[in-house]
Amino acid sequence: MPADITADSVLSLILEQQIIESAEPVTVSTDLFALGMDSMAMMQLLLHIEDRFGIAITPGDVTRDHFATASAMAQLLAEKRT
Repeated sequence: MPADITADSVLSLILEQQIIESAEPVTVSTDLFALGMDSMAMMQLLLHIEDRFGIAITPGDVTRDHFATASAMAQLLAEKRT
């Protein structure tokens, strides 16, 4: 069964898989692009999202607004799951 989708679970995935590494604390509202998330990190993240949450992300969903923060990602994923 896929994991529950919350901002905290998305942030945990990002940190566990070392998508973003920061000396500063990273919260669910931290701008991930400001911390250096790039296209390679995005591709890795998309694979992990599909694996953990069982949700495929379409190219049209891959926008800065949807992936800027863990909160924004959780909202997108919750909408796609319903």
